[in-house]
Amino acid sequence: MTYALSFLAGLGALTLSLLAALGRITLFTLETISHFFRPPFYFKEFGHAVLNIGYFSLPVVGLTTIFTGGALALQIYAGGARFNAEAVVPQIVAIGIVRELGPVLVGLMIAARVTSSIAAEIATMKVTEQIDALVTLSTNPMKYLTAPRVLAALIVVPFLVAVGDIIGIMGGWLLATQTLDFNSATYLRNTADFLEASDIVSSLVKGSVFGGIAALMGCYFGMNSGRGAQGVGRATKGSVEAAAVLILAANFVLTGIFFAS
Repeated sequence: MTYALSFLAGLGALTLSLLAALGRITLFTLETISHFFRPPFYFKEFGHAVLNIGYFSLPVVGLTTIFTGGALALQIYAGGARFNAEAVVPQIVAIGIVRELGPVLVGLMIAARVTSSIAAEIATMKVTEQIDALVTLSTNPMKYLTAPRVLAALIVVPFLVAVGDIIGIMGGWLLATQTLDFNSATYLRNTADFLEASDIVSSLVKGSVFGGIAALMGCYFGMNSGRGAQGVGRATKGSVEAAAVLILAANFVLTGIFFAS
């Protein structure tokens, strides 16, 4: 009986802790969004965030998606060969990349690269009391540090997803035409004919949501980091873990919204 009560008490404490964390993140999100529409606007910080999140992420996004597209084409061909259905490779690669793998892989790469960077940067600013200095200078840290980064991610990551989708499909096309003896024109035509506007829209919407989550988690954990080097390390690790889990959960929800019927 004692063990059962201890287990229930631990479970209750964990549940309350998760709900409290969810409440804090929700309030942080709402405050961040409110700063999108209220002056002053820090365009220089926004421009730096666009470059860091968008332009400098292109190499890792391109390499990740091109290899994934090629591997996906090879796996589909090998599986389809068991049922004499090798011809479906271009259609399945296209829908797999655009609907799921493209946005999810880009979101996770952004979480690994950008979320960790934002969390470490802001946490270091907190440890070195630079955030306190901003407050002393009558500058709102949320408006100066958080809002530009989250807004930049919401806008830029869909473009990264679009680029990743194209490169991923091209990776499948390259492997199929060079290794599996597919006709290039037929492959591209089947890809274009199979994709629908809803597939592309869902991919871009997912990109925006995933980008917002990644930047938001970096800012949240950075702003709430502990003191010292250990605090910076825990904030960086926690931000990436939270961003990755929330991106996968959001992908499940958005997939159900777009394709449940």
